[in-house]
Amino acid sequence: QVQLVESGGGLVQAGGSLRLSCAASGRTFNAMGWFRQAPGKEREFVASIRWGNGNTRYADSVKDRFTISRDNAKNTAYLQMNSLNPEDTAVYYCAGRTVAAVIYNYWGQGTQVTVSS
Repeated sequence: QVQLVESGGGLVQAGGSLRLSCAASGRTFNAMGWFRQAPGKEREFVASIRWGNGNTRYADSVKDRFTISRDNAKNTAYLQMNSLNPEDTAVYYCAGRTVAAVIYNYWGQGTQVTVSS
């Protein structure tokens, strides 16, 4: 059974930091990504990382504040979020993309991140 389990969400004040983790089990992925969905808005891309070469991509809104990384041995991806602001409040989802897939085909349940002003 394939599982992606997020952790690390919570409530933080503006300017603070949080680190999200996504532990994958059941298979390996070609890439993993983080997405977020704020109330009343569509889900949006945040960051992604290629599992093999470590190449990363970021949404413009989080560039220079968020850092995605992975631990191959633990099959875990991380999202370090610094300088958080209230606009970062959302449910954050981890997603995995297998080698043959063109879209992210496995998703976690999500973890709530709330940034207070």
